[in-house]
Amino acid sequence: MTQLTIDTIKSSGWLIFECISGSKAYGLDTPASDTDIKGVFVLPRDWYYSMDYVPQVSNETNDIVYYELKRFIELLSRNNPNILELLATPGDCILLRDSLMDLIKPSDFLSRLCEQTFANYAWSQIKKACGLEKKIVSPMSKDRKSPMDFCYVYDGNSSLPLNGFLQQRSLLQESMGLAALPHFRDCYQLYHSPQHEYAGVLRKEDSNDICTSHIRKDAVPIGVLYFNKDGYTVYCKKHREYWDWVAQRNETRFEGTMRHGKNYDSKNMMHVFRLLKMAEEIVTDNRVNVRRTDRSLLLQIKEGIYAYDELVAKAGTIIQRLKLLYQESHLPDAPDPHVVNKLLVRLRSAYYSR
Repeated sequence: MTQLTIDTIKSSGWLIFECISGSKAYGLDTPASDTDIKGVFVLPRDWYYSMDYVPQVSNETNDIVYYELKRFIELLSRNNPNILELLATPGDCILLRDSLMDLIKPSDFLSRLCEQTFANYAWSQIKKACGLEKKIVSPMSKDRKSPMDFCYVYDGNSSLPLNGFLQQRSLLQESMGLAALPHFRDCYQLYHSPQHEYAGVLRKEDSNDICTSHIRKDAVPIGVLYFNKDGYTVYCKKHREYWDWVAQRNETRFEGTMRHGKNYDSKNMMHVFRLLKMAEEIVTDNRVNVRRTDRSLLLQIKEGIYAYDELVAKAGTIIQRLKLLYQESHLPDAPDPHVVNKLLVRLRSAYYSR
């Protein structure tokens, strides 16, 4: 089987729809905005019926994503916001539109699921914005801490961080020995040997765990060591997530966040309010409005005009209002699966009969 790529789909004439999506379709783009392309294609019969079925294809940067017809209809039936928007793409953003697309009516898909998909997705963006705030306010050193930084020693009078304990007594970690204390999780008897007969607290400098040693029966402990293993595990996870984020973050967006100084991802927050407003328009007007008439407000949010807590409070109020609107709505609970199935069969049959 030939590898299915964006170029393969375009050159084979399988596309039935292609458009510019994202910020340029919303009318929220700036000179720094990327151009996102989405499309719908139909696989040839042999590919569709075989084990080689491919539901969607994208380029390396995910700026271009094409959905196979079945996958497209499936996502529509789930009221996926990014997919529902394609049915209402402004005319100036449509690059290709086959007449088959006229058979797909938004009214066959709009349902009360939109409250969940639009509002819940909006809430996930709020959490993303909050997560960025934590990363900005609490940056992490590139050098990862050692398990020893999570060890504490109790010597009968007081407790000290292990490093402070060693420094205070002019001891080396390599001369220390540990023996597990039965029934005391992550607690150890701490021993010292000037002859370095023990394995040390760490077996190697880059160890990710402490180690125990063989201890003589007549050896006398100099204290009890507690290793906060859970704390170290959580720290390592956060350290990895932070530096993965640094490596993958969009520098233009990050610089914008630092510029407005509000310590949250204002672009994500802008999309929170776009999604919430679209959810309200669906339930009140029974339509998806892609090109935003509230552009001025949304761009103000993107510029960081508002405080994070203020925006979260406003979003919470809107979400509560949406609950009431959708409860009183005449929209169906979900798209009718029989209607969706008939539509999919009709579309594929019409395409293959050409």
